[in-house]
Amino acid sequence: MEEKTGRPETFLQNAMEQYGSTVYRTAVSMTANRADAEDVYQDVFLRLLRSTRDFQNDTYLKAWLLRVTVNRCHDYTRFFARHRTLPLADLLVEDAAVQPEETEIWELLQSLPPKQRTVLYQFYFEGYTTEEIAQIFRCRPATVRSWLHRARKKLKLEMGGLSDGSGIIQIALPKD
Repeated sequence: MEEKTGRPETFLQNAMEQYGSTVYRTAVSMTANRADAEDVYQDVFLRLLRSTRDFQNDTYLKAWLLRVTVNRCHDYTRFFARHRTLPLADLLVEDAAVQPEETEIWELLQSLPPKQRTVLYQFYFEGYTTEEIAQIFRCRPATVRSWLHRARKKLKLEMGGLSDGSGIIQIALPKD
């Protein structure tokens, strides 16, 4: 990624191409609403454009973008108090074939508290380590592990007969 001090438009375009989908998916997982996620996405990249910060490398930029995304999502839920929700199954890519079992799992994920849902999403879908998630949430890695444990436990209890022994989350992973 080139430095921001050059052409800001080029820097922004490259950042959006490289991290835009991660920012959007994180926003969708936290807001459970496409329109709100699109607003968050736009706000995050506007903040990047206005930021005077120089990023040492892509890792710092990605962490900064995710931190701003999480903060904006919290702002949306706190200030706008939007309680309308959509099942996460509705948020899947339209051309992806959704199995009935996957739909149930997405609905179960939606039932988790926002932090647990987001941490679970970051860990399993985005591939972040507990240490990286802890940096994003500004907490200890042990706290993240605790959130993950509670989320898994709640999913196991609510899943009942859905688990086939291959693991709770494996069924819900997006197919490439």
